[in-house]
Amino acid sequence: MSAGRPLPGDVVDDAIDQPFWDACKDGVLLVYRCNTCGTSYWPAGSCTTHGMSDAGWVPATGTGRLHTWTVVHQKYSRSFTDDVKIVAVVKLDEGPFFHTNLIEVATTDLRAGLPVEVVFHTGDDDVVLPVFRVST
Repeated sequence: MSAGRPLPGDVVDDAIDQPFWDACKDGVLLVYRCNTCGTSYWPAGSCTTHGMSDAGWVPATGTGRLHTWTVVHQKYSRSFTDDVKIVAVVKLDEGPFFHTNLIEVATTDLRAGLPVEVVFHTGDDDVVLPVFRVST
């Protein structure tokens, strides 16, 4: 691995994502939304629907449904403990898919379509990460 290259899962500071990470510190999940058509998507150079570049960050509901997951038994980031992790893809109610971790749920209780909600956890390195749990 090259010196200075981040590990998978590490938070990388860059200008387009900074509002997202700042909002996480305040307990708010943001999505990137096209100002022309209203499509929400993860930041990209242009809208995934029609290619326009007029978009910005907006608050999300923080809810969605479990789309898929895998159980990881090995630590994959300096930000996490050595505990077993459930790495998941959540389809947010706003539309985009969000890669995350699931917490506070047994692996035997997982099923596609399970309703989930965001919570924010601060890692040992003081980075605030959005993770999801089963909706209460």
